[in-house]
Amino acid sequence: MNRVVITGAGCVSALGPDFASTWAGMREGRSATATLEGLPLERMRITTGAQVRGFNPARHFHEKKLPLYDRFTQFALVAAREAVKQSGITLNGELARRCAVIVATGIGGQSTQDEGFQRLYGEKADRLPPLTVPRAMPSAPTSHVSMEFGLRGPAFGVTSACASSNHALTVAFDMVRLGRVPVALAGGAEAPLTFGGIKGWEALRVVSPDGCRPFCRDRRGMVLGEGAGMFLLEPLEAARARGARPLAELVGAGMSADAGDIVAPSVDGAAAAIAGALADAGLAPEQIGYINAHGTATPANDPAETKAIRKVFGRHADRLAVSSTKAVHGHALGAAGAIELVAVLGALTEDMLPPTAGFTEADPECDLDYVPNQARKVAVEAALSNSFAFGGLNCVLALKRIDS
Repeated sequence: MNRVVITGAGCVSALGPDFASTWAGMREGRSATATLEGLPLERMRITTGAQVRGFNPARHFHEKKLPLYDRFTQFALVAAREAVKQSGITLNGELARRCAVIVATGIGGQSTQDEGFQRLYGEKADRLPPLTVPRAMPSAPTSHVSMEFGLRGPAFGVTSACASSNHALTVAFDMVRLGRVPVALAGGAEAPLTFGGIKGWEALRVVSPDGCRPFCRDRRGMVLGEGAGMFLLEPLEAARARGARPLAELVGAGMSADAGDIVAPSVDGAAAAIAGALADAGLAPEQIGYINAHGTATPANDPAETKAIRKVFGRHADRLAVSSTKAVHGHALGAAGAIELVAVLGALTEDMLPPTAGFTEADPECDLDYVPNQARKVAVEAALSNSFAFGGLNCVLALKRIDS
């Protein structure tokens, strides 16, 4: 089977409009949580979030194209452009004919749906814009990315709540590893910060009113975020043959289902995905130096994830560095894993572990090294990226330094 490397990475997040600014914000522990803009805050209990601010679609898209794109599709396209550019690859000929495009989302075109409902129920309109369905459909980013670059290989969307991006990257990884496709462009996108969307999260009562503090005793829940991450995957030999500089090697993935509760996490389910990633990668637990945790700062998730890590790693868990970057860029739901892969790539390429920002006092049930508040200069051989979703859908990625 092929060894698979990531040669291009693109990102749009609350921390910045590209990969470099997103990684810098993670590394610095700089929170992007602020009062939400453009929403009727007087009718909302949740009034803060991690928005992508200053994003002007007109700078990125022709005015004739904009009516086709919901906000989450816009994010995916911008991130895909950056990933392709960074990789230095030329997607034409056989590569274009066979390149896979897999873009994940947990919700889809939330802005389009919200605007439509407002017209129907608020303004009593009898008609919606003709492009409502093509804009809102979860697979829209996949279609537009494939059209943007003329890519005619396997193309589809993936949706599994907050594990969506890691599932999309896993499918892309397997397709390249098995030689089914010569290259893949994969990741996730989400734009859930709408009035209707936030009201739904208000009802769940898992969103914090005063910031995201993963693994802390005084944590009060997550903070919603938005954005996209896209990545160019190709065989190591092909990358070296064209003189590309890989960012990291994607070496394994583990997937599981809790088959238990629709919202409550399972230690066993999470542990199965972590163990599966190690087995698929052929890595011993002692080879892992860093885990980018799912780390939502909810009362249930953080202790469950901690116990799952301890279950898999045993005594080595005390030597692991674990951090959650959701403290700075928010929880981007279906795009979470894609944005958080930026943290893992940064850690492996710069020997710098991003902190869990805003860390106060550890919860006694959360007893690992969470890299509190300050980035740490450490070289690690391999790292994991955890994603655990509502509905008990789990996916963990394993990555290695390319020089190891």
